[in-house]
Amino acid sequence: MQLKLQGKITAWNDEKGFGFITPVSGGDRIFVHIKAFQKRHRRPQVNQQISYTLSTDKQGRACAADVTCVGKGHVDPKRLMQQSAAVVAMALFFAALGVLTLAIPIIPKYIIGWYAIASAITFMAYAADKSAAQNGQWRISEATLHTLALAGGWPGALLAQQMLRHKSRKPGFQWTYKFTVVLNIVVTAWLLTPRGSKLTMEWLHEAFK
Repeated sequence: MQLKLQGKITAWNDEKGFGFITPVSGGDRIFVHIKAFQKRHRRPQVNQQISYTLSTDKQGRACAADVTCVGKGHVDPKRLMQQSAAVVAMALFFAALGVLTLAIPIIPKYIIGWYAIASAITFMAYAADKSAAQNGQWRISEATLHTLALAGGWPGALLAQQMLRHKSRKPGFQWTYKFTVVLNIVVTAWLLTPRGSKLTMEWLHEAFK
């Protein structure tokens, strides 16, 4: 049985699923991958106290294995606020959409279901992409994630970015995401106008006749 060592996570890339441990006894930092954690019910965090055994990877480099969290770690108030804001924003959007469908007869009731389904699919796509990134598997392209957001899944994308901590810190991705949100709202609003609705019905009639 290998000796359990004590250390603290001093660097962690949650999107890629790896980081570094600084041993309590001192010395060089030790690489640690998300797969090395015995229990994954919570995400590793910087300043998290852990116990681990010393191992080596396929290239013979030192790494941590059999990692167990032994402390509560550091709770980032800013992260918690961002997650709460995402949940509130999503709830307010669907509440507002519900009120609009009741107040404006021209808005079809199924639009709520459309956004809900698109959001669920988009959230799952983000989760699958993050899992793939952490396990070295084939990734879902950013273009696909943006297309899903543009198609109405942007509320689910917002929730996934904050709850899963995925794609929330990439400036280029965030600018494109915000553009898809604005474009989706503008196009949807136009499609709900009398002219937009008429052209949509004419297009559907031509497409399925």
